[in-house]
Amino acid sequence: MLLKRFLLLLLVAVAPLAARANHVFIPMDNTQKECLKAYGVAFWLLQREVPVDWLLNYRGGSFAFESTPGAENELAVRGVSFQVISEAQYTSILQEIADPNANMDVMKLEKVPKIAVYTPKGKQPWDDAVTMVLTYAEIPYTQIYDDEVLKGELPKYDWLHLHHEDFTGEYGKFYATYRNYPWYQQQVRDAEAAAKRNGFAKVSVMKGAVATKMQEFIAGGGFLFAMCSATDSYDIALAGLGIDIVESMYDGDPADPNAQSKLNFNRCLAFQNFQLVRDPYFYEYSNIDMQPNERGLGEQNDYFSLFTYSAKYDPVPTMLCQNHDKTIHGFMGQTTAFRKSLIKPDVIVMGETKQTGEARYIHGTLGKGTWTFYGGHDPEDYQHLVGEEPTDLALHPNSPGYRLILNNILFPAAKKKKQKT
Repeated sequence: MLLKRFLLLLLVAVAPLAARANHVFIPMDNTQKECLKAYGVAFWLLQREVPVDWLLNYRGGSFAFESTPGAENELAVRGVSFQVISEAQYTSILQEIADPNANMDVMKLEKVPKIAVYTPKGKQPWDDAVTMVLTYAEIPYTQIYDDEVLKGELPKYDWLHLHHEDFTGEYGKFYATYRNYPWYQQQVRDAEAAAKRNGFAKVSVMKGAVATKMQEFIAGGGFLFAMCSATDSYDIALAGLGIDIVESMYDGDPADPNAQSKLNFNRCLAFQNFQLVRDPYFYEYSNIDMQPNERGLGEQNDYFSLFTYSAKYDPVPTMLCQNHDKTIHGFMGQTTAFRKSLIKPDVIVMGETKQTGEARYIHGTLGKGTWTFYGGHDPEDYQHLVGEEPTDLALHPNSPGYRLILNNILFPAAKKKKQKT
């Protein structure tokens, strides 16, 4: 009888240990069937207060977590490849990562980021890569726009994505080609109504105020991510605060002829010393964006390379560059690539096409927060045109270009480490 009681007590004591002994390992190298959905599973776990280890530079930036009820079923339902490994096996992985000679580290993900996407309700004329990949990965987000930003709602969120916006108030400089299209005319009406509703005489002035609110959001500890025209037009709007840089077809009166000389580059996040494109009929904002004739690249030879950082000493850019490929196929957008000579010296260039002198993926800090700019429109549609169908991400479940977006989404979940440099 005593022996039976002892064995029962031993079983009760050992059971929790056994439950904790197993880990679930999610590889993110070329063995993974659903890289994009794997990020969604990591987010799902964080929502359930299950910490996730992000194994930087280990098999493409793999994930691991202590086995928890329902997780394996969730992985199977989403089609994500995984392995259940023992405590001893996981300890061996951690020892390999901890080796001082190994460019690897473990980043603990603990917090569920609250995600906002700055986007108009109609979203015309284009879809948006970030909202598409968030939907595909099953990561929830909230849509906000000018009214919410101006009401001071940004501090509710940890991470903000800027849809392919034009912060200059020139409506994407679509006037020459699309001014007679119903979607363009509706966009103008909506923007003018928003400006009036919020007490601004011009859309361009309202957009400048919105850009300023976003800058305050970053400085206060927020994470901002932008692609395509939301990158350079954002900095142009900041540099041009209080200056009329738009022509009469956009705001009813001529631009200041001395606008260029009045720009304040100190306000910008990423760029300096750029020249505005003053022609309102030319589909470009400034010389920040590299032009096709000077790039000399096409779909067959357009690639950019990700930098390799020290995982143990530079964890932030290391996280943002996690991938199973280090050479990424390029893709075009209204803003495709950033002229390196116009990038501020304190900005981190994380992806570049060296032979053309252009950066594609850049990052920086402001106050307590950070921002990331990613050139191009859709990582799996080389030249996405107005009116084309959205990309079907089920055809690109391991897209390395889309992975860079999701790295930025998980980045705010990381437990902060003191930088060693």
